[in-house]
Amino acid sequence: MKREKSKALFERAQRVIVAGVNSPVRAFRAVGGEPPFIARAKGSRLFDADDNEFIDYVGSWGPAILGHADPEVVAAVQKALESGLSFGAPTALEVEFAERVIAMVPSIELLRCVSSGTEATMSAIRVARGFTGRDMLIKFEGCYHGHADHLLVKAGSGAATFGEPDSAGVPAAIARLTLTLPYNDIGALERAFAESGTQIAAVIVEPVVGNMGCVPPLPGFLEAIVALCKKHGAVSIFDEVMTGFRLSAAGAQGRYGLRPDLTALGKIAGGGMPLAVYGGRRDIMSKVAPLGPVYQAGTLSGNPSAVTAGLATLSRLDDALYAKLENLGARLEAGLNEAAAAAHVELCVQRVGSMLTPFFTAGPVRDWNDAAKQDKERFRSFHRGMLERGIYWPASQYEAAFISAAHTEADIDRTIAAAREALR
Repeated sequence: MKREKSKALFERAQRVIVAGVNSPVRAFRAVGGEPPFIARAKGSRLFDADDNEFIDYVGSWGPAILGHADPEVVAAVQKALESGLSFGAPTALEVEFAERVIAMVPSIELLRCVSSGTEATMSAIRVARGFTGRDMLIKFEGCYHGHADHLLVKAGSGAATFGEPDSAGVPAAIARLTLTLPYNDIGALERAFAESGTQIAAVIVEPVVGNMGCVPPLPGFLEAIVALCKKHGAVSIFDEVMTGFRLSAAGAQGRYGLRPDLTALGKIAGGGMPLAVYGGRRDIMSKVAPLGPVYQAGTLSGNPSAVTAGLATLSRLDDALYAKLENLGARLEAGLNEAAAAAHVELCVQRVGSMLTPFFTAGPVRDWNDAAKQDKERFRSFHRGMLERGIYWPASQYEAAFISAAHTEADIDRTIAAAREALR
C-alpha cells in the first residue's frame, strides 16, 4: 500500500496544525502509524492521497448514513449554494428543516439550530440551568458530550484514548458543578437525587453510548433518568448527536419509546455539513432569547447550505433503509464474532442497529470500567491489519463504527474476511 503522499502531507500538517490534525483521534496516536489523508469519498469508499481505496466504517464519525457524496444530497446543496452561502438572516429552508425535525422526533416541540454537537449540548445545559434556577449537572463516565468546560469531567472518546480523563484548562470550580456517575447504574443515580435533588438542574446522557465504544442501556436505566428528573424537577437531556436519526427515524428515544425533556442532535441532522440542533419541551425552550433570559446566538446557525443537506438526508430515512442497516449490522456482528472464535481471540462485539464496536475483552461491556479493561495492544494490531487490507476502521478502541446505506453485503463479507486475517 502506497503512503508517500499521505506521509508528506502529515509532515507538512504538523508544522502548521496542532499534531497535524484538527481533532485528536485523527492523529492515529492510539493505534500507531500515520493517518491516511483522504482526497475523496464515494458511497462506502474512501480514497486517500496515494489513491488507496478503503471500505469506510467511520462515516465522518457518524453523519454519512446514506454513504459519501450521495448524488441527491450533493445536487441539493449545489443548488442551494447558487443562491448564496450564508445570510445571517431567516430563511424558508430553516423553517422547513425545523418542521421536518419536529415531525420526526415527537419530544421536540421547539428547537434552535446551531453549528456543532458541542454547541447543542452546551446550549441545552444552559437552558436547563436557566429553566430550573439550579447549577448541578449529572453526566456519566464514558459519555462524551463535546468539549465545553463543564463536560470534560471524566470524558470518554479522544480524552480517554490518551489516558487523560480530565482536560487541562478546565477550572476546578466549574468541574465541581458536574457530578459524574457510572453509566447504567440506577442505584448511583437514585442516591445522587436523594442527596442533592434540589440542586440538580439536569441529567445528560448518551442514550446509547458511542464514545467509549457502543454500549447500550440496561433495561430501565434510561427510564429511571426520565422518571427521576420529572420527580425532582430536573431536566432530562438525551445527547443524540450520534444516535439521532441513526438508530431510528426518531433516534434512540424512538427506539426505546421515551420522551426526554431536551434533545441534542447533530451529525446526520446536517447530512455531513456543520449543523446541530437542541430542542424539546416548549416551556423549557421558551427560556431561550429573545423569548427568555437564556442567551445563545450563532452567525452560521441554520445556514441554508447546511439545512439543505440536512433536509435532503432526513427525507430519505425510511423503514426500508433502517431494515437494511439492521441486516448489514447483524451480518457484520456475526462475522466478527466468528472470526474471533476461529482465531481464539477474546472479543465482545456490541451493536445497536448500525452502530458497532468490537471490544477486546470477555464482556459484556456495561460501563466505562468494563470498556477500559480491553486489550489495547490487540486492538492496535487489529486496526493496523484492517487498514493494510483496505478497511478504514475508527482509530480508537473507544469509538463506535458505523454502517451506511451505501454498504453492501459484499462490503461486509470483504470486511469479515479482512478481520479473519487481522485477528490471526
